[in-house]
Amino acid sequence: MKNWLAPAKLNLFLHVVGQRDDGFHELQTLFQLLDFGDTLSFEITSDGRVERSDNPGLPEDDLTILAARALKRYSHCELGVKISLDKRIPLGAGLGGGSSDAGTTLVALNKLWNLDLSRQCLSDIGLSLGADIPFFVGGHSAWAEGIGERLTPAQLPDRHYCVVWPQVNVPTAAIFSDPELTRNTPPIRIPSPSNEVWRNDLEPVARKRFPEVGRCLEWLSQFGVAQMSGSGSAVFLITESDQSGDEIIKQLPASFSGLVARGINHNPAFFEEPSGV
Repeated sequence: MKNWLAPAKLNLFLHVVGQRDDGFHELQTLFQLLDFGDTLSFEITSDGRVERSDNPGLPEDDLTILAARALKRYSHCELGVKISLDKRIPLGAGLGGGSSDAGTTLVALNKLWNLDLSRQCLSDIGLSLGADIPFFVGGHSAWAEGIGERLTPAQLPDRHYCVVWPQVNVPTAAIFSDPELTRNTPPIRIPSPSNEVWRNDLEPVARKRFPEVGRCLEWLSQFGVAQMSGSGSAVFLITESDQSGDEIIKQLPASFSGLVARGINHNPAFFEEPSGV
């Protein structure tokens, strides 16, 4: 078995520029991959079954399993797999954990099942399960438009991020369905990846519906310009180094969790040999 990184992501900004007739929202965002994430391993079997090692914190049919089954249906592969998932990305934090697990599963099984499907084909399969999955299939930090599926790889500066989250799970659907959500931000062109201060159009709704998110933002703002990632609940700021981020983490209130992570421009598991176990 091999270990495959399923990296977390940050939305360095997130603008809602419209809503489609099917109810999905048109977005513009800049995705930053992190060197922190979940770890998956895959044991290929000959019985055709798709299974996951027991993880009591996850639903039986999580996105990892759904992605593997979707790939199996599309490819008519007769092999099976037993998936082990070491879950580190918190649920409902806007860090892309489930989507990253699914994207990594599609790329890994495409290789391990010897399917030789294109990355675009894998993205299309992933899009049927979740709007963020094509980004994680691509494996690059990226500028994204549409519902998140129109991607332009981005080479972002080498930065460290302090990421903090309260003990609350924020459902993405609840934020996007709120009538007070801003849905008409004017579209912009691809921005330069400089140290600009952007905004997240989902933040006001998340703060109102989940006050813990607001309290987390206010606490982290003591140390710099703090922003929310995705639909929340995680918030982040840029730090000068690992050490300066660690100093912030040492001061965390008991009601918050956090870590320091480095931004990366690609998922090393997709472009290098995954680590052995």
